[in-house]
Amino acid sequence: MRAGGVIGLSLRVLVAAGLLVDAVIHLQLAPIYQLAAPGGIGQGNLFRIESVAAILAALYVLARGSRVAFAAAFLVAGGGLAAVLLYRYVQVPALGPIPAMYEPLWFAKKTATAVAEAAASAAAVAGLLRTWQSTSTD
Repeated sequence: MRAGGVIGLSLRVLVAAGLLVDAVIHLQLAPIYQLAAPGGIGQGNLFRIESVAAILAALYVLARGSRVAFAAAFLVAGGGLAAVLLYRYVQVPALGPIPAMYEPLWFAKKTATAVAEAAASAAAVAGLLRTWQSTSTD
């Protein structure tokens, strides 16, 4: 396997690993967070949606490693990171069916998710840059 192939595969695995950590933690936390809105959309259901998106993006980037796959992975991981930071530092009110999710503290699983999302986002950007370089040098 040539060096570019090893780097590309490494980026794909790193992106997928970060997304899978994100998915597992969100699935673990979903039942607890859904208690605040048992009949509505609730944060728990949003966590489940995030988990499914992360799993699908992880599988896609592992299977394809294409520009579109890395872009999708970046949108999921970067979007998750943006949400956790926003709701940590800004008291956003409920927006239609989306509940207010302000939580001004860090705890182990929240921190692990943020780190995994940041790593997956960075690796997805590196993968995007790599796919652009490989198409421009061919």
